[in-house]
Amino acid sequence: MPKQNATKVFFATLPKNIFSGFVVSLIALPLGLGLAIASEAPPIAGIIAAIAGGVIVSLFGGSHLTIAGPGNGLVIVLFGAITTLAGGDYYQGYLFTLAAIIISGVLLFLFGVLRLGGLSEFFPASALQGMLAAIGLGILAKQFHVMLGFVDVKGSTLMQLLAFPSSILRLFSSVPDGTLWACAVGVLSLVFLFLYARIRNPLFHLIPAPMWVVIGAISLSYYFEYVAKAPYPIANELLIQLPDSLVTNLPRPDFGLLLTKEFITVVLSITLIASIESLLSIKAVDKLDAEKRRSNVNKDLRALGLATVVSGFLGGLNVVTVIARSSVNANNGGTNRSANFFHAFFLVLFVVLFAPQIQRIPLPALAAILVYTGYRLAAPENLLRISKIGFEQALIFMVTLVVTLISSLITGIAMGILTTFLVHLVLNKSIVLFSRNWLKPNVLMFQEPETQNYYVSVKNFSSFLNFFKLKAKLDQIPETEHAIVDFSLCDFVDHTVMEGLNDYRRSFARKGGELEIIGLDIHSSATQHPFALRKIEPTKGFATLNFTKRQSNIQKLATDLDWEYHPEPYELMGPNPENFLFFQTKQLNYRSNLLLSQADEIWFYDLSFSEGLFITKEDLTASFFFFKTDKPVPVFVLDRENFVTSIYHLAGLHDINFEEFPDFSKRFYLNGTDEKAIREFFSPELVFFFESHPFYHIESNGTHLMIKGKDRTASIQEIKRMLAFTQELRSLLLKTAKR
Repeated sequence: MPKQNATKVFFATLPKNIFSGFVVSLIALPLGLGLAIASEAPPIAGIIAAIAGGVIVSLFGGSHLTIAGPGNGLVIVLFGAITTLAGGDYYQGYLFTLAAIIISGVLLFLFGVLRLGGLSEFFPASALQGMLAAIGLGILAKQFHVMLGFVDVKGSTLMQLLAFPSSILRLFSSVPDGTLWACAVGVLSLVFLFLYARIRNPLFHLIPAPMWVVIGAISLSYYFEYVAKAPYPIANELLIQLPDSLVTNLPRPDFGLLLTKEFITVVLSITLIASIESLLSIKAVDKLDAEKRRSNVNKDLRALGLATVVSGFLGGLNVVTVIARSSVNANNGGTNRSANFFHAFFLVLFVVLFAPQIQRIPLPALAAILVYTGYRLAAPENLLRISKIGFEQALIFMVTLVVTLISSLITGIAMGILTTFLVHLVLNKSIVLFSRNWLKPNVLMFQEPETQNYYVSVKNFSSFLNFFKLKAKLDQIPETEHAIVDFSLCDFVDHTVMEGLNDYRRSFARKGGELEIIGLDIHSSATQHPFALRKIEPTKGFATLNFTKRQSNIQKLATDLDWEYHPEPYELMGPNPENFLFFQTKQLNYRSNLLLSQADEIWFYDLSFSEGLFITKEDLTASFFFFKTDKPVPVFVLDRENFVTSIYHLAGLHDINFEEFPDFSKRFYLNGTDEKAIREFFSPELVFFFESHPFYHIESNGTHLMIKGKDRTASIQEIKRMLAFTQELRSLLLKTAKR
C-alpha cells in the first residue's frame, strides 16, 4: 500500500518536476558550456557531465532536490590539471585529465561505500569560504580576458589578475572590429547579469539570467544574417564549436600517466574539491526542502562517483552536486529526483535540436556569465561578512585565499585548517586543555524524565575538529522534539560549531521541534554576531543602539498604540514564520523591529530572509503582520492573480475559484489542501473585504494569519495601512467566529 501511494504521489507531482527540470536546464546549458571552456576542455564536456549526472544521480542518488552536473569549484582544478599534464598539447592534457576524472569518480564512489560523508565537518567554515573566494578569483581572472575578446592571455591566476589593465588598454589599440564586437557582447552581458536581480517583473524572471544572455547573443547573429545582410563580425574562434557527431567523436581517456606524481596530485585535488563541493551543497539544499527530508549523503556520493566515471569515459567533466541549479529547482517547485532527470532530458533535446544555434553563441557571452559567477564567489562583501563574525575568522579566510592563489587548492585548504588550529590554540591560552580535548569533547545526552526533553551537555572544548561528536548525538534526536544543548561546562565554542548549531536550530523549527542553546551567558565573544566564537571570560557590554528615523517613528507608533517595541534583532517571539508556505524554500536570517500587542496577539516585524543559495542567493527584507485567530481556520494562500500564478497550473497547483464571486476569482489566486473548508471559510463578507482593500500576500497556517507587504521594508505610512488592514481583518474574523 505505501508503495502504491508513493507511485500516486510521484505521478501527481510529475508536472511540477518537469517544469522545474526545464527551468534548471535553461541555466545548465550556458553554465555547462562555459565551465567546460573555462577548464580548457571541449564545450560539450560540460553538457555531457550534466546529462550523466542528471540521469545517474536521479536513479541512484540519496538526495531529493539536488541537481548534478559540472561545478564551479572544479574549474581552476581542471584547468590546472589539463595545463599541467598537457606537455604543450592541451588536447592530450584533456585526455590525461579524463583518466584522472575517472579515477576520482572511483574514489568518490568508495567514499560513499565507506560512509565518509561526514568528512565535510572537519573543515572550518571560514577556511571553506576562503577556498570558495579563491575559486571565484581563479574563474574571474581567466574569463575576464575572454569576455573582452582575448583568448590568448595565459599564466597563473595572479598573472591573469595583473594583466587586467593591459587587456583593457589593448581595446584602444589596433584590434580587429570583430574583437570589439565580441567585447561589446561580453561587457553588455555582464552589465545585464548585474541588473537582472533589480528587475522585479515575475514574467521576465521566468527565464533565468544566463539563458537571457544566450538568447540575446544568438539573436544578434541572426540580426546580422537576416536583417543587416552582413557577415557576423565575431570571428569563428570566438564562437562555440561542437563536434559533428557526438557518438563517433568521443575522446578516449589516456591512462599513460597513471602512477606519476603529477597524475596522483591531480586525482587527489579533483576528489577533494568534488567531495567538499557536493557535501556542502547537499547539506545546504536540504534546508530548502519544503517536506523537511534529509538526504542520504553516502548514497549520493556513490551515485556521484558512478556518474563521474560514466562522464569521464564519454569525455565529460566531473559530476558534483551544484548549489545554484539545485536552489533554482527547489524554488521552481521540484519535489523529487525526477526534476534532475528532466533537466538532463531537456539538455539532450537542446543539443540534438539546437546544435546550430548553440554554435552561434560567442565565447565572451559565456565568459561574462562566469565572470559574474566568480565575482559572486569572491565579492568583497563576503570578507566583510566574515569580518563581522570576528577578526580571527577574517584572518583564516585571507590566509586560505592567498595561499590558494599562490599555490594550490589542497595547500590552501590545508593552511586554512592549520591557521584555524593555531588561532584556537592562541585564544585558549591553554595547551593542556586544547591537547586533551581537540578530538574528544565530553558529550552527554539523556532524556529528562519529567519533561521528556532531550538534554545534551558539552564539556571542555568544542570546535570544527570535534563537532562530529556533538552532531552524532544531535542526529539521534527526532527533530519534532525539544532539545537543549548546554555549554555551561564548555570553555571554548568555535565559529563552525555556532554556525552548525544554527543549522540544527532551523531544521528543528521547520519540523515543529525546538533546539535551545543555553550556558553561553558567561562566555564572551569578540563581536555580537550570533556565529562568533565563544570562550569563558568576563562578559563584555553591548554597544548602544542608535535609532534610525524609521525606528523612531515606529517607536512613536508603539507609544501611541500602547504596544511593545523591540528594535534589536531577536529570537523568535510569536508564530514561527517557517510554519508558513512562503518560507518553506527560504532561509530566515533575523527578525528586527518587533511591534507587539500582547492583548490582541498581533505581531509586526521586519524579517530578513534569503532566496536561493550560493551564486543565486539573494538577501531580502520585508515587513510582516501576524495575528492569532480565535478558532482554527483552514490552511490557505491568497495572492494577486497574475501570469506567474497561472503558470502554477502547469506545475499541478490548483486555483480555487468561486462561481458566485467571478470578480474575486479573476483577481485573486487562492490555494489550499482542504478545498471544502476553504470555501466555507471564505464567506461573502470576507470576499467583499478582500475585494475592497489593497492587495497583500496572505497565508494561514491553521492558527495564525500572515500578511506580507511589498518585497522590501515598509515605510511608516505603509505600516499604518497594513496595521489598519490587519485589525479590520481580525475584527471581521472574530465577528464571524461568534456566529
